Amino acid sequence: MITAMNPTTGETLEKYEEPSPDEIMQRLEKAHQAFRAWRQTRFSERAELMRKVSRALTENQSEYARTMALEMGKPIAAGRAEIEKCVWVCDYYAEHAEKMLQPEIIKTDARKSFVTFNPLGVILAIMPWNYPFWQVFRHAAPGLMAGNGVILKHASNVPGCAVAIEDIFKKAGFPEYLFQNFLISSKRVDDLIEHPTITAATLTGSTTAGRAVAEKAGKMLKKTLLELGGSDPYLILEDADLDKTVEACVTSRLLNSGQSCISAKRFVVVEAVRRQFEQMLVDQMQAKRMGDPLDEAVEIGPQARFDLRDDLHQQVINSITQGAVCLLGGEIPEDPGAFYPATVLGNVGKGMPAYEEEIFGPVAAVIPVKNEKEAIQVANDSSFGLGAAVFTRDTERGERIAANHLEAGNCFVNAFVKSDPRLPFGGIKESGYGRELSHYGLKEFVNIKTVYIQ
Repeated sequence: MITAMNPTTGETLEKYEEPSPDEIMQRLEKAHQAFRAWRQTRFSERAELMRKVSRALTENQSEYARTMALEMGKPIAAGRAEIEKCVWVCDYYAEHAEKMLQPEIIKTDARKSFVTFNPLGVILAIMPWNYPFWQVFRHAAPGLMAGNGVILKHASNVPGCAVAIEDIFKKAGFPEYLFQNFLISSKRVDDLIEHPTITAATLTGSTTAGRAVAEKAGKMLKKTLLELGGSDPYLILEDADLDKTVEACVTSRLLNSGQSCISAKRFVVVEAVRRQFEQMLVDQMQAKRMGDPLDEAVEIGPQARFDLRDDLHQQVINSITQGAVCLLGGEIPEDPGAFYPATVLGNVGKGMPAYEEEIFGPVAAVIPVKNEKEAIQVANDSSFGLGAAVFTRDTERGERIAANHLEAGNCFVNAFVKSDPRLPFGGIKESGYGRELSHYGLKEFVNIKTVYIQ
């Protein structure tokens, strides 16, 4: 049984029956049949249907935002923004996929030689709860436009979102069984990976989950793409414009109530501006309103689950015990709901959870450093490598650091890290491998085939 619970009230929203093993096997076979027909369709047909999906998202934007607010606590305004981004990715691939996947002519000693990009098959998408629409669409839009089928195994606490997404594709006119939502528990994922219909898998989630999926898929010799956790460092150099810098840092740290892989998490601040940065950070974090995610004015909703809130608090307590200084927040509110306040920890150092681990909530960790060299060393002193940012008035300096010295898949200068359909997105180290979005993401799940004609 899959149960949706409201993290704001603790009330059960709805329960869903899991499909039986026989039903899953039958649906997988039908997915394969649907894919075999879909791969023969013209790009213009695929694009037309994808644009219908885009229109459906726009027309039902408020409804979907409300579903996210109820199931995982996303503030309603942020939910609408998430749907707008889904519209963007659908329209982007509807417009550009055909050109991106055109055969590539390569001159060799053959009479003719070229590379084609053929669909790979039915892809298993194991998706998280924190961006329950965007994470699915950023895979499904390019995947379907490339000619693949999609099996969605969504996070168990957002089943209503998963059902709604499948309904969008059905009503838009996509072939039956081409995009399917399987409401199953995580322990049944191995069975899906083993099935011959599934040709590859993509997962966005924790490093632990990524290791498990990669291990199972590796035994089956099936490709995987993993977008895992992050502990993004933001380097604040002595010449940073602090007004703009702090605004970007607070926006990033509190995205999705702090529950984002690419949120700013470790603020690596040169000592010359540390005290001023800390005070401005505390002031702006403290000004953000926490409360019912259905309230338009709320900027911080509850954490998605009570256990996640409690784990977050323990990381904060353990960091303080080891020497961090709590400058703001750090206490669980007495009000009902899985809420955690905006929190700022100063004097964070090596060995503390706030330094070593991913902090998945509205907690900012300030790490003091002496200079640029030490800032780069601390930024890279992490098992993660998803995003990073550097703030400096010298943009050439920032570009040099971002391009050549920061160990992450997405490095920004004077701006917070975000994903964009036009740019590749992904990480290194324990943040995963492979790339989503742009033409790189479109080509992750295709057969890059050499054709040689003498």
